[in-house]
Amino acid sequence: MNNMNQKMIDAVIEKAERVCPGSLALIGVYGSVATGDEYAKSDLDLLILIQDDNGWQLGTAFILDDNKVGYDIYCTNWGGLKYDAECHHAQISKLMDSKIVYVKNQDAYDELCKLREQTKHFLVSEERFQSVNDLIDKAKISFSNAHLHEELGQVRMDVFGVMHYLMDAVMLFHGRYFKRGIKRMLEELESLPINEFFVDNIKGIVTSKDISELRTLSKSLLLYAEKNLIHEKDKKEPSESLTGTYEETYSNWRNKVEEAAEQNNVFASFMNMCNLQYMFTEISSEYSIGTYNIMEEYNPDCLEDNVRLFDKCLQKYQEVYKTVGLEIKRFSSVDEFVADYLKEAKFM
Repeated sequence: MNNMNQKMIDAVIEKAERVCPGSLALIGVYGSVATGDEYAKSDLDLLILIQDDNGWQLGTAFILDDNKVGYDIYCTNWGGLKYDAECHHAQISKLMDSKIVYVKNQDAYDELCKLREQTKHFLVSEERFQSVNDLIDKAKISFSNAHLHEELGQVRMDVFGVMHYLMDAVMLFHGRYFKRGIKRMLEELESLPINEFFVDNIKGIVTSKDISELRTLSKSLLLYAEKNLIHEKDKKEPSESLTGTYEETYSNWRNKVEEAAEQNNVFASFMNMCNLQYMFTEISSEYSIGTYNIMEEYNPDCLEDNVRLFDKCLQKYQEVYKTVGLEIKRFSSVDEFVADYLKEAKFM
C-alpha cells in the first residue's frame, strides 16, 4: 500500500468519525492494488461497507492532477454484497477477494466471512446453473436487439451485451468468477476448459467494423453457450404428482384443435398445438416422460393431421399414467361425475 492510497483510506475513516460515526463497518482493498497488477496510473478500488444510509456521504469521485488519475470512492451496503453473493454475474471479486485493511465493526467482518463462505458453496452447487441460464437468456435479448438496430454503434453495444453476459455465464458454469479486472479477462477465460474459438470470436467482435460480422460472431457465442453451458438436472420418475395433467391437456386443447380443423382455422390450430407443446415441455423438464416434438410434426396444410398428432401424444402420455398406476378420470354422465366428486366430501 503506497502512502497516497493510505492517506485516502485514512481520510475515509476520519470523515466517517465526523459525519456518520455509526455507519462505517469496514474497509477492504481489491482490484489491481490487491492483485499486484498495479501500474503508474492505477486507481484505488475500495470496499467501503456501510451499515445505514448515512454512510453514503462517504462516497465521492475526483481526479488528482499530479498523477492524472481519477478515483471513485464508492460505498457498498449489505444489500449490494448479498446481491453479489447470489452470483447474478461473475464480477464478485470485491466481495470475495477484498483485503480487509480496517475493521470498525467486528460483527460485520464476521458476517462478511460467512457471506464469502456461502458464495463459495454456491459456486460449486447446482444452484449456480440457474444463474448461468439467466445470463444466457439476457444474452439472447441483447442478440435480438442487435438484429433490430441498424446503426453500427448501437449494434456494437448490443453485441457487447451478448459478450458480457456470456463471459459471466462461462465463468459461473465452471464455478469461477473474474478476479483480475478487464485487462486480464481473456486470460482468465482462456484458463478454463473451453473451446478456443469462444475467445477468438470475442477478439473478432472487438475489432469488427461490420454489422453482419458482429451479428454472426455473437450468434456463434450464443450457440456455443446453448450447447456447452447446459446442465441437465436429474429428472424425477413419473409419480402421482402428475395426477390431472392428462385430463387438463384434453380439457384445454383437444376439442379446440378438432374445431380448428373443421373450420380450417390455421391460426387456432397453430396456437393450440403450441400450447400443447409448452405443457409437455414443462412437464418433461421435471419428469422422465419421454420426448414430445409436437411442433416438428405440426402440419399447417392439413389440420386433420394435427388432430391425429394430438391424439397420438395423448395416447403416449396415457402410457405414462399407466406406469404410475394413475387412472384417467372419465365419467359417462355429469351425474356420475357429481356423485364421484362428492363421495368423499365432508359437510360441516
